[in-house]
Amino acid sequence: MDVTCISYKDTGYFSPTVIDYLDDVPGLRKFYSYRPTLDGFAQLLQNKKVVANRPLLANVLTDQYFDNEKGKSQNAKTVAANISLLKSPDTYTVTTGHQLNIFAGPLYFIYKIVTTIKLSRQLKEQFPDKNFVPVYWMASEDHDFAEINFTTIGGKKVHWWYEASGATGRLNPDTIRQALNQYKGVLGIEGHANELAEIVETAYTKFDKLADATRYMVDALFGQYGLVIIDADDPALKKHFAPVMERDIIGQNSFKNITATNQELQQLGVQIQVNPREINFFYLQDSLRERLVFEDNRYKVLNTEIAFSEAELKQEIADHPERFSPNVVMRPLYQEYILPNIAYIGGGAEIVYWLELRSNFEQYKVDFPVLILRNSGLVIRKEAAAKIKRMGLAVADIFKPTDALKNAWIKKHSEHTLTLQEEWRELQLVFEKIKSRAAKIDPTLAPSTEAVQARLKKALDNLEKKLVKAEKANYHTRLEQIDQIKNELFPKDSLQERHENFGLEYVKWGQGFIDELIRNFEPLDFNFAVLTETP
Repeated sequence: MDVTCISYKDTGYFSPTVIDYLDDVPGLRKFYSYRPTLDGFAQLLQNKKVVANRPLLANVLTDQYFDNEKGKSQNAKTVAANISLLKSPDTYTVTTGHQLNIFAGPLYFIYKIVTTIKLSRQLKEQFPDKNFVPVYWMASEDHDFAEINFTTIGGKKVHWWYEASGATGRLNPDTIRQALNQYKGVLGIEGHANELAEIVETAYTKFDKLADATRYMVDALFGQYGLVIIDADDPALKKHFAPVMERDIIGQNSFKNITATNQELQQLGVQIQVNPREINFFYLQDSLRERLVFEDNRYKVLNTEIAFSEAELKQEIADHPERFSPNVVMRPLYQEYILPNIAYIGGGAEIVYWLELRSNFEQYKVDFPVLILRNSGLVIRKEAAAKIKRMGLAVADIFKPTDALKNAWIKKHSEHTLTLQEEWRELQLVFEKIKSRAAKIDPTLAPSTEAVQARLKKALDNLEKKLVKAEKANYHTRLEQIDQIKNELFPKDSLQERHENFGLEYVKWGQGFIDELIRNFEPLDFNFAVLTETP
């Protein structure tokens, strides 16, 4: 594939806050620790204090990967080597996290992990005396099943119809057969379809937990690159985090810290992504994940009869830490507490909500990681590339809104002059003369003259629009190709990566698709990658 890079700002799809973060706007600096640069990493590595229990982490990961033959990693040697490295004080993790979307959800699921792998390699090149392990954190405790129970492949929505409750990682995928058959049907039988079909068939039929199924699938795709997958829904890891759980639930520190930070961010015009609650933990059991609240001097689990006094709560945390699940504002702290992590890779909204959290990290004396905006990409098949070339469009052009793109194309290719700018300049000179003459007669006539000028300008703008519209009708067939290009590359006027699954790209290129992504993505350049299939 050929790669063309354009700035995130020029795409028009990224928030002002994310652009400001990448541009190092001074107002945001107090909300993070280190810049997303190699110098920033060098500073963090000099000061990094790891609170993770390295032997415990390695043991838990070993158990998750190798406790039975059925769940054994397909890339056992490579993964085991990286898990072993985590015991060393010179090893750090580079982490991304995501929900357990079936069939890997939209493309950006894949892009997140690729960015993580590529950055780990680049850090090893820059700091050869240290090791960097890429990690995918499965959001196995998330309970929003409606966000993960579908994917879109080839424009077709594949849905897992099931009434789910509790943590999604604990769901049994035994009812996914219809969705699995639909997904495999879209893959077809050409190219590498059978390889991917075998991966998803094994993943979703050989395991009784969605977390284990997801680990199998992601490991099949990325284990060979050394990716380590962690399921933090684990009693031993929760026990390590238990002192923080107790302090935060009773002291409500995260609520106080993040609320204050959000007020500061709002004053800067930042759109807040998440708001903390007084208690930022759920109570978790099989088929149950409900909020913990403090009411009537008791700690109650909503929609249940479960309640604790403060002493009983402390005992429950000590005896069953696995029953307490951090919500969206505490999950990052849990992550950094149990991993020797130096970078978190997320999408635009994630970067913004991490900016809300630094004060809470300071509360618990946990280092804040370098925040990296994941790589974004647009894959252009050669058929679409041919259409773009025939239309004489540049890569940056295709990110413009459809109407703006059509108007620009018409003005560029029409045999007629469709702009009235020259005529308006001439009329402005005329109005300057009129205003001068009117002022000599009566100075109060100036506003009336300007009003007439404004009405004429509006009339000319409308006439110009009509000229363009009339010419569009003459080029109707050609402009339909712009619609086709936009619909194919920007489904529902959004980025391809937010809708389309990776499956058909894998069918065409196999593992080579991921290799190409790793080759072309540059995590620290912060540019949008347009990947065009070569003829």
